[in-house]
Amino acid sequence: MPTSFADLLLSFELVSSDGGGQHEAFLCKPTGKIHWRSDTLDLDELEDELPEGVEDDDDYVAIPDKRNLDLGKPLVLNFAREFLPNDFDTVRYMFSKRGGYRTFRALLIRRNALERWYDFESKATENALREWCALNSIELAD
Repeated sequence: MPTSFADLLLSFELVSSDGGGQHEAFLCKPTGKIHWRSDTLDLDELEDELPEGVEDDDDYVAIPDKRNLDLGKPLVLNFAREFLPNDFDTVRYMFSKRGGYRTFRALLIRRNALERWYDFESKATENALREWCALNSIELAD
C-alpha cells in the first residue's frame, strides 16, 4: 500500500526533532500506515497504539532521522562548500563544538543566506527520504 510522502516527512521531522531517540516512528509496509512512539509527547490522540514487536517485525521499518540520512553536519558542510566557500573553514570549526547550528544560523543571517539554506536543506531532505524509500521498497502515493 502506498505511503503519503507528506506523512513520511512529518514522521521524519518528529523523529529528528529531539536528537536523542525520544521519538520514534515505524512504517507498516503492507498497509502504508505510520505509527509513532514518544517518551515525551502524548501521541495517543494522533494515532493508534504502536503494535507489539515492531522493532523485530519485517513488515515494519523504522523511520530514519537526520543522522541516519547524513543530513546533519555533512549537509551543512556541503552547503558551505557550495554557497559559502570563503566561510567553509569557519563553518567546519563551528561544528567541532557544541552549539554549531546556532552559530551557523547566525552566520547565514549575516550572509543573507538563510532562505537559501532552508531551500537546500528541504531539497536534500526530500531527495534523501525518497532514496531511502526506494532502498526499502516503500511505495509513495505522492
